[in-house]
Amino acid sequence: MFEGLTKGLQSALGSISGAGRLTESNIRDGMRAVRQSLLEADVSYEIAQDFVGRVTEQAVGERVLKSLRPSDEIVGIVHQELINLMGPVDSSLHLKRDGITIIMLCGLQGSGKTTTCGKLARMLKEAGRKPMLVAADLQRPAAIEQLRVIGEQIGVPVHTEEAGGNTALKVCRNGLQSAKKADANVLILDTAGRLHVDSDLMQELEQIDNKLQPDQVLFVCDAMTGQDAVNSAKAFNEALELNGVILTKLDGDTRGGAALSVKAVTGVPIKYIGVGEQLDRLEQFHPDRMAGRILGMGDIVSLVEKAHEQFDEEEMAVQQEKMASGKFSLTDFRDQMKTIRKMGPMKEMMKMIPGMGAMMDSNPDIDAEDDMTRIEAIINSMTPNERENPDQVDHGRRNRIAQGSGTNPSDINKLIKEFKQMSGMMKEMANMGMRDKMKAMKEMTSSAAMNPNANMKREKQRSKRGPQDKSTLSAKKKQERQAKKKQRKNKRKR
Repeated sequence: MFEGLTKGLQSALGSISGAGRLTESNIRDGMRAVRQSLLEADVSYEIAQDFVGRVTEQAVGERVLKSLRPSDEIVGIVHQELINLMGPVDSSLHLKRDGITIIMLCGLQGSGKTTTCGKLARMLKEAGRKPMLVAADLQRPAAIEQLRVIGEQIGVPVHTEEAGGNTALKVCRNGLQSAKKADANVLILDTAGRLHVDSDLMQELEQIDNKLQPDQVLFVCDAMTGQDAVNSAKAFNEALELNGVILTKLDGDTRGGAALSVKAVTGVPIKYIGVGEQLDRLEQFHPDRMAGRILGMGDIVSLVEKAHEQFDEEEMAVQQEKMASGKFSLTDFRDQMKTIRKMGPMKEMMKMIPGMGAMMDSNPDIDAEDDMTRIEAIINSMTPNERENPDQVDHGRRNRIAQGSGTNPSDINKLIKEFKQMSGMMKEMANMGMRDKMKAMKEMTSSAAMNPNANMKREKQRSKRGPQDKSTLSAKKKQERQAKKKQRKNKRKR
């Protein structure tokens, strides 16, 4: 989502760091480029102007200009101001110890509100709570059915009523009574939306707010609608006094201005972000991590958290022992790849590793998902014995594996060679301390070992002409040599 903004800010900050001696003049020129990047990302003019003003004030100070590495100081200032713009961290829903916590979700139609209700209920259920959903969006019968289906998928009860002759307030009140009977302790209200803010919608929401007095009113904001989403958030906040914002569709191809503007406009924190359609794709919002991603610094903390969610601790201990003893096999490698792919799209995962984002930008043809699929196909085409002992793979076996996996025999050779190198590095790293591991990881990042295409290079094709026949090429070179030899003889005669 932030690719355009990231490139713009990196270019602007790069022009500052590459200016040789820093002066107030070239810093201000760089800050103008920063402001332009923010505006192009759909950040409102006032917010962009204030942001650049705060950064410039600190950047032209004596502490920065006289420091040994002033450009790094400026990057640090931009990073901190991005955190201030989107922060602070506040993902608490202030759940009650006793009684029922009522959470009301509101937002415009199409913002992903109904799906977000399901995601939130799933997250609370995994945390040991007993949520119940209420289908209070009577404007869209499809929304009622959608919430019922989501409830079945996540195993959470849903209170629904027919739309005819009913009001949203009545449905919410009846839902509260149902929650008490079912011994639920969190009630999530899926309220109606409109294509735009209107008085009828606000009146309905205000009635629910006044009568049920929800503990949390959360605005579901579609990040892909840019400044329109920010203006809607402002209108909802004035009518309902929001407690927080949930940003949806952050995995989309958009400019990201809403994420940077919504907190500054409403004054309420961004609590959660939706990063995919699946019901497990709701994450707590961390402004410091998001600022790191925007500046291309990666987000290793979130990556580790995702890994902990997918990897079984006992299994990890077994794999660690195998690595340390040099018994890590291609079967283990394949199983770990499958687990890694559950963490999310590989492109997204790789950009969380510091330095990998820039490497991927400079190699746009890298397709890690495709390469992992191909590697998995090769390993699956091997016998169990070959996976445990890849040295046994000879010429005949290579041809069989290549035919079974739809690859070339040279691909099998390269995979085995790269796997041996990686196994050796893993064996060394398994016995290292944390500091040495981080150093080794940094070295791997800057080498081909971290390049997903390193072990699966495709055959080089000649532009337009296509691959040349070797015998034709040999004959052509022979003719050229004979012609040159004849020229030399003629010169000697003269």
